[in-house]
Amino acid sequence: MAVTLDAQLLEILACPAPDHAPLTPGAPGDPDADALTCTSCGRVYPVRDGIPVLLLDEATPPDDGGRETDDQTSSDGA
Repeated sequence: MAVTLDAQLLEILACPAPDHAPLTPGAPGDPDADALTCTSCGRVYPVRDGIPVLLLDEATPPDDGGRETDDQTSSDGA
């Protein structure tokens, strides 16, 4: 089920991390997930019963960027 939040609410919601970036509906691998994803850090916040849970402790860390190593190169779409 996709997140159905009022457009005005979605405009003012932001990631609670220090950078306060906007959120987009869905998760990186599932655009229909009941979640909101930070456009900056990639954390995924759950939406439960239509209510966004914007707590850092409840967020799922990004799938592909939790830790970077010097030898790791990213080739997501190549």
